[in-house]
Amino acid sequence: MENRFYSAFDAESFGGSRKPDYRSPFQTDRDCIIHAHAFRKLQSKTQVFLSGEYDFYRTRLTHSIEVSQIGRSICHYLRTRGEPLKPDFFIDSDLVEASCLAHDLGHPPFGHSGERTLQELMIKWGGFEGNAQTLHLLTATIFQNESGVRGMRPTRALLDGVLKYKKLFKEYPKAPSNHFIYDRQLKCRDFVFGGTAIPKALHQGEVLNEFKSIECQIMDWADDAAYSLNDIVDGVKAGFLTVDRIEDWAHEQTIGVEEQQHLDRLYQAMRSDRLEGIFGARIGGFIQACRLRERENFMSAQTNRYRYELVVAPTALREAMFFKTMANDLIFESPQLQQMEHKARRVLFDLWASIWSNYVDKGTRVINILPPQAGRLIDAARTKQDKARQICDYLCGLTDGTIVHTYRRLFDPEFGSIRDLS
Repeated sequence: MENRFYSAFDAESFGGSRKPDYRSPFQTDRDCIIHAHAFRKLQSKTQVFLSGEYDFYRTRLTHSIEVSQIGRSICHYLRTRGEPLKPDFFIDSDLVEASCLAHDLGHPPFGHSGERTLQELMIKWGGFEGNAQTLHLLTATIFQNESGVRGMRPTRALLDGVLKYKKLFKEYPKAPSNHFIYDRQLKCRDFVFGGTAIPKALHQGEVLNEFKSIECQIMDWADDAAYSLNDIVDGVKAGFLTVDRIEDWAHEQTIGVEEQQHLDRLYQAMRSDRLEGIFGARIGGFIQACRLRERENFMSAQTNRYRYELVVAPTALREAMFFKTMANDLIFESPQLQQMEHKARRVLFDLWASIWSNYVDKGTRVINILPPQAGRLIDAARTKQDKARQICDYLCGLTDGTIVHTYRRLFDPEFGSIRDLS
């Protein structure tokens, strides 16, 4: 049965048409992501705690899988509610799954610490942003066809599904620290909107960044639902969160009846060693907190993806924010995580300086310290800005383990042997 929610406009692909087969365009999007090298690398990239330290922590890969499950479940739940959805008019769960699986592809090693550090390094060269980097991977980096064109030729709906932010770096009055796309991605934004001019009102403040397709909104809430609860679970297992520490933290907060209920549920789960089961049930509550509402905007006549928006119950939004605040204060601001931030800065700044001196500002003695393909891409770039972007792409694509190994091989005189050169 044809799904009338989508049209040929939604399924059009960026960068050239794709050969049709037995799959829908959105199933092809999903499959391309699952089989991409960049997706596999997420198994060795930090979510909260450094990947590889213990086997029970979430990585970017396991987090992405959890987000995709929540996203699909939201689609199914909304469909069971009936109007405005119907058997032949519904939000495609394959498309939402693809958006969820892709949403963290552009994140660098060392998690948010790495993202902040790369933004420092790239601030004069057009900036770095994890969401913009995801868009860059989908449209310009991963895969390569027989003509040498790179990018997976994603559908318009998938591109829009991962496009959490739509404001260009240059459209801010001063260089932003996050929540932007690269200036060269203007053509991607134009494609997403089908060439329709963006109303001036949307360019005010952060309004354009809040203008998201329904699939992007589902992905965003699935992401919030996953990490607001799962970061707490990992924090307890890692020993960052104990009942005593949480109680001390709570004494410094303004705790109302609702917040106290969240705390009591958390204490009970921790003391009974049933944290995963109880918090897993809360994810179900977050899914059932969703409903659809019709809206009108400059794209709503063009596609149903902008005709409807996701509405999440205020109680669920407040609960997610409560646990995100707790995780930030007790985990991300902890000395242990701040030490990781220090390490990320040291490793990335030193590697950047070495690559820059050997491939951009070349002296009389040049050492080829990068894999040949990475070096050729930097050499082929014509401007310093393009060379900086190539260096950024290389560093961003490294996993936690690979970047530490590379750093030690370059800077630790007691590390490495001839066997490491292969």
